[in-house]
Amino acid sequence: MNTLHCVEHGRRDASQPAVVFLHGLGSSSADWALQLPAFAERYHVLAPDLRAHGRSRDVGGRGRFSVEQLADDVDGLLAQLNIPAAHVVGLSLGGCVALALAVRHPARVRSLTLVNTFAQYMPAGRRGVIRSIVRLGMVLFAPMPVLARWVGQGLFPKPEQKPFVEAAVASLGQNSRHAYLASMLAISRFDVQAQLPRITCPTLVVAGDRDMTVPLAAKQLLHRSIPGAQFLLVPDSGHATPYDQTDLFNQAVMEFVNAH
Repeated sequence: MNTLHCVEHGRRDASQPAVVFLHGLGSSSADWALQLPAFAERYHVLAPDLRAHGRSRDVGGRGRFSVEQLADDVDGLLAQLNIPAAHVVGLSLGGCVALALAVRHPARVRSLTLVNTFAQYMPAGRRGVIRSIVRLGMVLFAPMPVLARWVGQGLFPKPEQKPFVEAAVASLGQNSRHAYLASMLAISRFDVQAQLPRITCPTLVVAGDRDMTVPLAAKQLLHRSIPGAQFLLVPDSGHATPYDQTDLFNQAVMEFVNAH
């Protein structure tokens, strides 16, 4: 059976709680380059490449898949590594996978940190609808490096963020058209709104105040619907909050995980 590629840092032992970082659409474990070293000082940290992404491109073949299957993959990885439960941090698509993991395998999740994600996809207003249509058209017809640059520039619009744009282009441009489209279709079918009240683990919802990909309302819905969830609005931050507000993000998530 194919298994997920996974980057690991920190000591793997019973006294070292595990933190799992789940990346966004079209990306890989490289999403978390600014988090893994910081968290590895205290935790056993893992960052898998989700099915059809990064070095897990061959996992599951070339067929369609669902967000729920991605969550089952992560559950299987943790079982394989003998990790009974972990703190789970998910960005965008990774946040959807984290939600599905908490719904389908609740004993596996010690806490949830949901970053710029949603229980059901909804574009961020009229501009978001237009961006979604453009992205679909580019996935179907444009070379993947062209799509990658368009996505990267949307994530990191500031001139000083050019290195982040280039890193995103390098990562996203390696995706196959089929894998990227399959991931988009999985997101479009994802809906766990009705299951949110069943999530009982400690939850932190993180929202970039300038996120043009996922509307603030979708993140506020998570906050309202998950019992006891905390909410953090990050100033001057877009969709890729772990990159554009690294210090604030790392401190907030570290404090949340430490508390649980």
